[in-house]
Amino acid sequence: MTSLPTNPDVVVIGAGAAGIAAARRLTAAGVAPLVVEARGRPGGRAFTRVDDVPAPIDLGAEWMHSADRNVLVPLARALGFTVEEDEPTWGGHFGPGFSDADRADFRAASARFWDAADAAADGPDRPAAELLQVGCRWNGLIQAVSTYYNGVELERVSTADLGRYEDTRVNWRVREGYGAVIARAAEGLPIAFDCPAVAIDHSGAGVRVETARGSVTTKACIVAAPVSLIAAGALSFSPALPDKSAAAALLPLGLADKIFFEIEGPTDLPAGAHLFGALDRKEAISFEIRPRGAPLIAGFVGGAFARALEAAGTAAAEAEARRQLAAMLGARSIPALRLIAATRWDRDPFARGAYSHALPGAGAARDVLAAPVADRLFFAGEACSRRRFSTVHGAWETGEAAAEAACVALKRPNVII
Repeated sequence: MTSLPTNPDVVVIGAGAAGIAAARRLTAAGVAPLVVEARGRPGGRAFTRVDDVPAPIDLGAEWMHSADRNVLVPLARALGFTVEEDEPTWGGHFGPGFSDADRADFRAASARFWDAADAAADGPDRPAAELLQVGCRWNGLIQAVSTYYNGVELERVSTADLGRYEDTRVNWRVREGYGAVIARAAEGLPIAFDCPAVAIDHSGAGVRVETARGSVTTKACIVAAPVSLIAAGALSFSPALPDKSAAAALLPLGLADKIFFEIEGPTDLPAGAHLFGALDRKEAISFEIRPRGAPLIAGFVGGAFARALEAAGTAAAEAEARRQLAAMLGARSIPALRLIAATRWDRDPFARGAYSHALPGAGAARDVLAAPVADRLFFAGEACSRRRFSTVHGAWETGEAAAEAACVALKRPNVII
């Protein structure tokens, strides 16, 4: 798309999962959308890389969480993708220093923490770190898991928010890549790429959206940009919406990064195994060894540790990943490895992080962020989901809901619900 169309019915800001879902739902209802996307591709953090890799790798979103209820599972299958129902091995550790008794003890400690989180959901909103058992030897590793799960340490996580999160603990994967599903779902939609939105003027009867490629006027706008851009003022509103800015600031993006190595040559490392890079602290990289039997090692790191590695640079992240692998397996057990990717989502100008968490005391912020403004501005994205935040399907559902609300506001009764 070389020029912006004039007067679309609805402008959708962002071609991530929420924006794509909104545009598909609007199109199905006979409403003409225009999606403006800052990147040169759809999907946001759902992005599958297929070049120069021995198998497709998801640089961002990878797992279909709560897959037994996930709306994207049937869509992926309908689009011709292979949904693999093998459960992950996240809780395992095939390296040394983690006996069967240790593993059972860690799982019991984890279960106590998550049971406490469920019980605390309806109580006073406080930092989730207060739910850790004092003196438990596994607190560091539970904190590490929080950085994978929340993108941040438990001191910065609201118990009210964490306890509301819906997790059926069924996690599946797409063989061809989760990002590939979202990209396929975007095909045929009217998307203006390389077109970041910078301002929304809703002072008049319609809405004017200012972009790097000019302005477009519309009847309604669905804001499906990352919450980090709203909090930072990179996407401004006129008149100002201080309640949205405040809510966005209370829902900051945590960080989850990945580092991928290709195994070069033979190896006796077991396929599909999981390894923690450390067992006694939160600065641990979670490694998947030979996923699906592919000659890969995939590392996952989150929270403040991930930010520190980003700040230190790719070479430092690679060195730390190699160090943790060698510390657990022994240097002589590590095959020849070639670095093929290391993400830096915190330094990505169109993401500025990974997925949202509510700060302690901010358990109601998601509802504030999601509320429409004057039946002309609608908000979508994982941060707007009360129970499925941090997930692709949560973002998708909010996009569909925003589109349905926009159709009602535009008096289009043929919206498909």
